[in-house]
Amino acid sequence: MSEQTRTHIADRKVTVLGAARSGMAAAELLSRSGASVFVSDAVKIDIAKQSRLDALGIGWEDCGHSEKVYDADFIVVSPGVPDSAPVMQEAFHKALPVYSEIELASWFCRGRILAISGSNGKTTTTELTGHIFRESGCRTWVCGNVGVPFSGVVSDVLERDVVVLEVSSFQLDHTKEFRPDVAVLLNITPDHLDRYEGDINLYAQSKLRMCRQQSESDVLVYNADDERLARFAKGLENQGPKGYPISISQPMDQGGFLENEELVLNINNKKETLMHVDELALRGRHNVYNSLAAAVAARVMEVRSDVVRESLRTFEGVPHRLEPVREVEGVRYVNDSKATNVNAVWYALESFKEPIIWIAGGRDKGNDYAALQPLVQNRVRSMITIGEASQALQTELGHHVDDSVRAEDLEEAIKLAQLLARPGDIVLLSPACASFGQFDSYEHRGDVFRQLVSNL
Repeated sequence: MSEQTRTHIADRKVTVLGAARSGMAAAELLSRSGASVFVSDAVKIDIAKQSRLDALGIGWEDCGHSEKVYDADFIVVSPGVPDSAPVMQEAFHKALPVYSEIELASWFCRGRILAISGSNGKTTTTELTGHIFRESGCRTWVCGNVGVPFSGVVSDVLERDVVVLEVSSFQLDHTKEFRPDVAVLLNITPDHLDRYEGDINLYAQSKLRMCRQQSESDVLVYNADDERLARFAKGLENQGPKGYPISISQPMDQGGFLENEELVLNINNKKETLMHVDELALRGRHNVYNSLAAAVAARVMEVRSDVVRESLRTFEGVPHRLEPVREVEGVRYVNDSKATNVNAVWYALESFKEPIIWIAGGRDKGNDYAALQPLVQNRVRSMITIGEASQALQTELGHHVDDSVRAEDLEEAIKLAQLLARPGDIVLLSPACASFGQFDSYEHRGDVFRQLVSNL
């Protein structure tokens, strides 16, 4: 910890809003750093967490927020707490500084930060990039929106280490000084618009906060085929970071691209053919983007080409993203529970040539399902919908498939899929919606799918 950070934290009063993973990690980091910490959650804090907070001498409250929240020098907010929440509105009214958990953790980070964001593909790209750096022999921390909170590991990060950090728009909303050495922006497509007044430009600006503090010594890797992102990134390049665009449709003077089905890198004016797309461990055109982004990020941080190549060949993928579960009577069941928006589903449907029995639905996030119509019409034979978005999906897409039915829950959906499927088909859980309503998280939804399929 720098002297500046120590001065900023020690003996300060800090409120942490939310006692989920990131909130607990932030509270513990602050406590170890000498702050007087108070944790407040709108819902019940479980007994194990209560005991942990008590053992550390951290005050807490649950099932609502009291005036104690505002007796603080600043607030650290968990990503699950929206700005529209009354507790946040009151904090703004009182002009209290509000920081995200990743902003807090970055104050303590001694290693290099490689941050990855995007509407789709960020978890896969984060895990893939982490795999590359581990294979290179570098001590690597993969954290953030994927698994372990940044605050939970940052105290152990050394100067020679690399932190591969997945960041969501919610985590970026209250960053002020967060500055990754390498930023990777994969795409910007409609997602979480319920948190951004239905305005994709507000959502985009949130994503771009990842790069706002970057300087000429930093790097921005971005998808040049995403017109909205490319336009924003060009503006950022003029202000600070060195841009390395990626594309599967056109050559790049600097960055990575696809040429004759070969991944080609052009880093510091040195062009090299890395490998053929058929050698990639991950299938689907969307994973070409993810692989290019990871490869460029690794090469600009001086990971050898042979290490990058072999890592892209050997990576085993991430849970809940086009994850093969089981084959039953010639039918393959695939768990894509992480596909919580329309664009992610588009990529999933595009990945299969076989007829698809598609299970979709959950809590709607302001999605426009009509964008899926061409792929649904060409790839999906049967559609089974669940959850709050069931009616909207049926209305928009039901008439484009041979069979379109509603199910009460995921268990019934799988039973219906088994009846409708033929040998050679794919039963694909790719919801296009948030999990909330019937499940705690997309992981919970995917785990239930796995268990139900294993019992067929």
